[in-house]
Amino acid sequence: MLIPIGTDLTQLIGWAAAAILLATLSRQVYSQWRDRTSEGVSKWLFVGQVSASVGFIVYSWLLASWVFVGTNALILVTALLGQWVYRRNKRAKMRTIR
Repeated sequence: MLIPIGTDLTQLIGWAAAAILLATLSRQVYSQWRDRTSEGVSKWLFVGQVSASVGFIVYSWLLASWVFVGTNALILVTALLGQWVYRRNKRAKMRTIR
């Protein structure tokens, strides 16, 4: 059952939720970058995140759900940054082992 809420309030709720999600994902990527470690993080996390984000962008576009198109596009960017940080940290770790 849908609760009739004004479009502006509905959009605000959607964008606020998106901001919270993006803040938490960005914080994780930043922590990995700052600490120069990806311990406990699987490369498959970011591979899955990229794949899911692309699928959700297409799905949201087809539904004309712009909150989710924008959110998933930004989540895709954080996934790509996360993958870059993950690889950078793994390369750095391999160099210190040698």
